[in-house]
Amino acid sequence: MLHLDVGLRSCFKRSHRPYTCFLSIRRHKNFRPRFIAARHSGTTPGPSNGDSLKAAKTWIDILPAQTRPYALLARIDKPIGTMLLFYPCAWSITMASCALSAPPLVPATFIGLFGAGAFVMRGAGCTINDLWDRRLDRAVDRTKDRPLARGDINPPQAFAFLGGQLSAGLMVLLQLNWYSIFLGAASLPIVAIYPFMKRITYWPQLVLGLAFNWGALLGWSAVAGTVNWPVCLSLYASGVCWTLVYDSIYAHQDKTDDVNIDIRSTAILFGERTRLILSLLSASSLSFFTMAGYLNSSGVPYYMGVSVAAVQLAHVLYRTDFHSRASCWQGFTGCGWAGFWVWMGTLGDYISLFI
Repeated sequence: MLHLDVGLRSCFKRSHRPYTCFLSIRRHKNFRPRFIAARHSGTTPGPSNGDSLKAAKTWIDILPAQTRPYALLARIDKPIGTMLLFYPCAWSITMASCALSAPPLVPATFIGLFGAGAFVMRGAGCTINDLWDRRLDRAVDRTKDRPLARGDINPPQAFAFLGGQLSAGLMVLLQLNWYSIFLGAASLPIVAIYPFMKRITYWPQLVLGLAFNWGALLGWSAVAGTVNWPVCLSLYASGVCWTLVYDSIYAHQDKTDDVNIDIRSTAILFGERTRLILSLLSASSLSFFTMAGYLNSSGVPYYMGVSVAAVQLAHVLYRTDFHSRASCWQGFTGCGWAGFWVWMGTLGDYISLFI
């Protein structure tokens, strides 16, 4: 490397443009100035694919190396997805418990069961999605480092993992009454076809809404042994509209890559009208929440929760920059808080029974 040092000193004496000098240096055979290429391309050098797991500093790093790809496949480092699946269940369970004046052990038991089920089935949904999309994910900047796309695990391994996830989900489902078991099983075809929808329609977010809000029906049936269809369908509709809002924001993260690989979404369909359309969908969601509360004879705490959710959605839609990936992620997670506040409203309504 001595000839490199000499070349650098002489080069800096001749020119005040050190960047130009580096291009003329006679390099050692093992010396590769990667930063020069990065300067030309406008990017900074990042970790190679093999180093991606090491570069991602999350709590998953403390897991044994062989389990990390499976943890990432199930997205357990991103709990927002689990919560978005859980909230419709929680609304329904708590409203049913309120309507039936059930003792606290009833909603507590089912909240625990459905929380575990949401964790497991959200992970199973991610596995199914990544199996469908492993080739497409390699062409999308945000998803190219997912375990299947990167080759950290292969499809047979992912299928075996999926079998374990579905078995765990079945164990949770079998804790419910038979009406709820059949009702829960009826959602599986929707879950299975969702990853394919982005290839044939601009409305995959609608299909996701139909799958992710099934708990609005299932939670009530678990508590009551049947479904109060007027209340539950109102909750279901509100959840579907809410899902269209948050997942359209989410889809804006990948819209440039999606256009290039012919993947469709409401983000592409709505385009520059996104803010207006999502505002209308938010208003529809809040209207259905209000209808569900009216049909269930809910009290003031419930409507207070819905009001806070309305403020939260308005804040998200006002602040989100749909051309910024970071802003879209914040908007996506912010929409989750709207679901949380609705649940707090139902919980307040239930607690008021005992005051």
